[in-house]
Amino acid sequence: MSEPAITSLRAIAVPAYGPTLLSGIGTGAMAPAIPLFARELGASVGTAGLITALFGLGVLAADLPAGELAARIGERLALLYATAFGGAVTLVAAHTRSLAVLAIAVFAYGLCGAVFGLARMAYLTEAAPAHLRARAMSTLGGTMRVGRFLGPFLAAAIVTQRGVAGAFELSAAMDLLAFAVVWRLPDLPGERRAPVSEATVLAVLRRSRRVLATLGVGALLVAAARALRDVVLPLWGDHLGLSPATTALVFGIAGGAEMLLFYPAGMVMDRFGRAFTAVPAMLGLGLGFLLLPLATNLGSFTAAAVFIGVANGIGAGILMTLGADSAPPDQRSRFLGAWRLVADVGSAGGPALLSAATVVVSLGAAISGAGVLALLGAGWLGYWIPRSGPARDDDGQGMAG
Repeated sequence: MSEPAITSLRAIAVPAYGPTLLSGIGTGAMAPAIPLFARELGASVGTAGLITALFGLGVLAADLPAGELAARIGERLALLYATAFGGAVTLVAAHTRSLAVLAIAVFAYGLCGAVFGLARMAYLTEAAPAHLRARAMSTLGGTMRVGRFLGPFLAAAIVTQRGVAGAFELSAAMDLLAFAVVWRLPDLPGERRAPVSEATVLAVLRRSRRVLATLGVGALLVAAARALRDVVLPLWGDHLGLSPATTALVFGIAGGAEMLLFYPAGMVMDRFGRAFTAVPAMLGLGLGFLLLPLATNLGSFTAAAVFIGVANGIGAGILMTLGADSAPPDQRSRFLGAWRLVADVGSAGGPALLSAATVVVSLGAAISGAGVLALLGAGWLGYWIPRSGPARDDDGQGMAG
């Protein structure tokens, strides 16, 4: 394995975090606009929801191919492709009057998002020295969260002037700015390119099956709990009769509290170990979900939301850090594609499971079930996360056990 190419996070601030912030703003601007634009084009509520879901399906579809692409052409070129095509498809979406074209564009944007996220993660995994890895990853995740937090506010200002399509134009502008930043940079230090003859994705999956079946299950549970947070808070706010604006404000307050913790979370992981944030984060999410159905007014709802946000912030960067720890040094990008796929299945499956549960039990009971799932996830991670850095199995790959 090559020596890490950086000695401080400041050395990679522009190449790693600049495009990530811009992409986060673009994604945050476009996400709430997708169902609104679909409705404007004549879609039913159900169809608008389906078109919105195509973004996540695009990410899932591209996770494994994104790992293969980055392995073959390098992270910088993969980023250029992702930002260029991402900007192009959002411009197409902004000016279409066809629901079919909008649906294709949203799915394609999900494909680009998977490539972008994989390339950033693979680069930091390779470039960051071990003693800074968790801080590098938590800062990457925190930068994306800041961008997604700012995106809707910037979009709101533009939408008042240019309509809902303006949010797509803002997203395209952010992708093209990210493309310009990456274009002006030299090849990123520490990049790997895998020759065509190297192991296939399926071979890497077979080689990594043990870590994916153990620590990967923990990653799936973390991703599911995080996705459930984004669903249960708005639903319980609506259950309490709060206006959408009030619920959005509470959600924003919780998100602000969460964003304050991403760098401290990385410091704790680097100094004391990954379990010192992963387990408390899942315990906090589980307890927060169990407390949420007890909230009966705006004050208690806000308190529960902030508690859940803080718990989520404690675990900032944990999925990327565990993936980086576990990745085989000679097949990082391909493994990380599989790792991201596992996490994205959790992100998609958590809300789907909650939706199915509400068919047979009350919303409060379903949210409590989500709390139990998160607590189980805390126990699973506490058992499988290594105590002193990633262990290695006989093949030399990262392994928890």
